[in-house]
Amino acid sequence: MSKKHQETNSLLIYDKDEINFKKRKMNDIKINPIGEIQEAENGFAIKLKDEYKEALTGIDGFSHLHILWWADELDDADFRKITTVDKPYKVGPEKLGIFATRSPLRPNPICMTVISITEIDYENGILYTPYIDANPNTQVLDIKAYFPCSDVVKDHYMPKWAQTFPKSIEESAEFDWSTIFNFDY
Repeated sequence: MSKKHQETNSLLIYDKDEINFKKRKMNDIKINPIGEIQEAENGFAIKLKDEYKEALTGIDGFSHLHILWWADELDDADFRKITTVDKPYKVGPEKLGIFATRSPLRPNPICMTVISITEIDYENGILYTPYIDANPNTQVLDIKAYFPCSDVVKDHYMPKWAQTFPKSIEESAEFDWSTIFNFDY
């Protein structure tokens, strides 16, 4: 830990040599799952490991959260090499780069879902949600608060082929995705 880091107490400020050292160590990245997704009576539960329960402090009052999760069922060396996909959307281009999709087939199968919270069990470290597009036992990598000031783009635009997509998560729940995708949804 640098002297600068020690002096700023809990602020994470590093000097240039430390940053360059960290860049050289990128191949040594270690991901620490914080919990897992479980089936629950009325949807899903995100059960945190005991050491992360305290991180839920202050989360009450948020209606939505970002959940980052690892698509472990698709974590395969060959899948990680996929950089383009053939026409996943009926009205889209013949080929799309993987970064123009929300596919879990990625160089790093990190996925993100915005969930609504129906209940928080602080004592057991569990968040309840009616839906998440991940399977039970999927490892959760991180949870981030949903802030409209940083998560909603008022004046955004999308490619023409994506302009028929629902405009919100709420609309998405009732949307017939079979009209969009070229595979069974």
